[in-house]
Amino acid sequence: MAGKTDPSDLICVGVITGVHGVRGVLTIRPFTEHAEDLTAYGPVQSRDGRQNFTLSIIGAKKGVMLVRIKGIDDRNAAEALKGLELYVPRAVLPEPEDESWYQADLIGLEARDMDGEVLGRVKAVQNYGAGDLLEISLEPAQQTVLLPFTREIVPVVDINNGFVTVNPPEEIEDDN
Repeated sequence: MAGKTDPSDLICVGVITGVHGVRGVLTIRPFTEHAEDLTAYGPVQSRDGRQNFTLSIIGAKKGVMLVRIKGIDDRNAAEALKGLELYVPRAVLPEPEDESWYQADLIGLEARDMDGEVLGRVKAVQNYGAGDLLEISLEPAQQTVLLPFTREIVPVVDINNGFVTVNPPEEIEDDN
């Protein structure tokens, strides 16, 4: 990756979650559709572009990939990278299929109810194992709620116009 990429043009493809063994093998939780795609887009970088890495997948274990990074040969060097998010330029990724979106495209979208009233903004996309959840920062309540990212709860995603339409459960609507 020659040159620094504008952070707004980067997509996070994984995060270094830990170290495996003493020879610098890292565990990475991939955010790609298929875990093995972690290396399909070429070298990865830190968000600020100061660190670039060439990854080699050597295996998988409990939802993470076991990866070697060129130049990281011992546990101490690997430990220093724990928690680092790994990015690639959006330009190297395929266009999302119909009714698919990159999580980065959802963050910041206005969240509207079924009547078009603004509830808040999409703050993050979470996944705790049972499917994607949209984290919505409610306005003016200054609180956040997690909504299942399903067609029933989020019937409209309009990236071009900057909003999602949500059909929240009644208890969330009553609180707002």
